[in-house]
Amino acid sequence: MGSKITVTQLKEMKNKSNKITALTAYDVQTARVLDSTGIEVILVGDSLGMVVMGYENTLPVTMEEMLHHARAVTRGVNRSLVVADMPFMSYQTGVNDAMINAARFMKEAGVQGVKLEGGRSILPQIRALVDAGIPVMGHLGLTPQSVHQLGGFKVQGKEDIQAERILTEALELEKAGIFALVLECIPVTLAREITRKLKIPTIGIGAGSDCDGQILVIQDLLGMDTDFKPKFVRRYANLQQVITEAVQKYIVDVKNMQFPNVDESFDTLKIDGDSPTKLYSGGGDDANL
Repeated sequence: MGSKITVTQLKEMKNKSNKITALTAYDVQTARVLDSTGIEVILVGDSLGMVVMGYENTLPVTMEEMLHHARAVTRGVNRSLVVADMPFMSYQTGVNDAMINAARFMKEAGVQGVKLEGGRSILPQIRALVDAGIPVMGHLGLTPQSVHQLGGFKVQGKEDIQAERILTEALELEKAGIFALVLECIPVTLAREITRKLKIPTIGIGAGSDCDGQILVIQDLLGMDTDFKPKFVRRYANLQQVITEAVQKYIVDVKNMQFPNVDESFDTLKIDGDSPTKLYSGGGDDANL
């Protein structure tokens, strides 16, 4: 699949108008599949709080939970650039906390970058991380860690004052040294203007097609929850139905004693003293699972 994707390559992709693709992953098997497809960026998102752990939002997610999943993902990736979300209050409390926690992601989980939500208020943390050699991805617009302050999961930047603030903060984040910027749930015109003015790539989610790349939560793309479908999500599969039908078939086969069959069973041995005696011969070789 080629050499490891770097932050420099993402910037080169923007310059060549080559769209960047990104998806979330939270486990090694999903990471392996995504890595094999040629996807450029895999985000270990704190969205795992909602889609993996069942929280109402991302706020309860801890550093230990994020590190646990980040380690699993990096074990399955050879080519894609792996970025991890820094969870709520792991960096907002100051430069020192941001440095310590970001370093843990790099050292303990082996990611290639971290993502921080917010603008002007976290510029000191971003500058410090970049100065320390830690690649930082920014995130503006709908920032889920600020869901209560924003009044819920709503489109941001619809008013002129708010749009101007997001644009100004995007430029400030770029100046602070971020290598890419996620734009979530903002008007297409605003995303287009930010993308045009920044030299770094923008990665949209609910921000239109003019961004330099796109990202989705993998469970949304695969249709794992058909009751949840934001406007900006396109389902490329209906795995909820596929899994439901497969499990229902399994239940029927077990109850009707059709699973496991002889070919799916091993030879059974009766131990008589020191000499095992075969009661019957099942299919296959016991040595090979």
